[in-house]
Amino acid sequence: MGIRRLIRRSLRRAGFDLVKYDHASHPLARRARLLTAYNIDLVLDVGANTGQYGRELRAIGYRGRIVSFEPLRAAYDELARAAKADGAWTAVHAAVGDRDGTAELNIAGNSQSSSLLEMLPLHLRSAPESRYCGTESVPIVRLDTVFRDYWTGGPVCLKIDTQGFERRVIEGAERSLAAIDTLQLELSLAPLYKDETLFSDMSVLLARRGYALVSLEQGFSDPTDGRLLQVDGIFHRLGAAGGGG
Repeated sequence: MGIRRLIRRSLRRAGFDLVKYDHASHPLARRARLLTAYNIDLVLDVGANTGQYGRELRAIGYRGRIVSFEPLRAAYDELARAAKADGAWTAVHAAVGDRDGTAELNIAGNSQSSSLLEMLPLHLRSAPESRYCGTESVPIVRLDTVFRDYWTGGPVCLKIDTQGFERRVIEGAERSLAAIDTLQLELSLAPLYKDETLFSDMSVLLARRGYALVSLEQGFSDPTDGRLLQVDGIFHRLGAAGGGG
C-alpha cells in the first residue's frame, strides 16, 4: 500500500481527509478559479454575519473589493472591525431584501442562522443550537437602491446567505442583475424556513434570468442520518463579459 493511501486511511480514522487543493477536487480552489476567470472585482456579500465569507475570500487569494451587508448589530460590530483592517472591504449595517425600511430579525442562538423568516422544525431538529432567542429591529434595503453606491463598472459577484430570504434579495435587485455576472447563494434542499424558495425552484428562477449553475459547495446536513439540507450554488450568466460563456 502506498504511503499516500496509508496517510489517508489514518486521517479518515481520525475524522479527517486528504484532498488535493485544485479546482478539480476542492470547492474553495474552484471558487477562486471562477472568480479569476470571470474577472470579478467587486463582491457584494449579503448576509455577512461576522465576516467569515470575506475572510475566506482573502484566504483563497481574492484581492478585489468586498461590500458586506449584515443586519444583526452584534455580528455587524465584529464584521466592521474586520473590514476596517482591510482597505478594500466595506461593512454596511443592513439587511437586503425586496423593500426599503425596517424589519424584525429573528436572532438565532448560533447567530449565523438568524433570519427574517420563521424557522421550521426540520432546521431546529437538525441544529438545536440555532433556536431563536429574541428579535431585533433592523434596517432593510433593496440592492437596487444602493447598488450604484458601490459599483464602478466591472464584473460583480453577488453572494447571498440570508437563511431562506434569498429570493427576496433577488427580487429587490431586478435592475442591478444586468450588471451582476455571478451569483453565489445558500440554497435549501428541504424546507428549513417558512416561505423560502428551495434549490430546484431557485435554479429555474435564475435560469430565466440567464444564469447557469457552474459549481456546488456542500453545506449544512442532518447530523442524525447525514441527509444534505443545504448547498451553496454558484451561478454565472453565460456569455457575460467576465468570461465563462
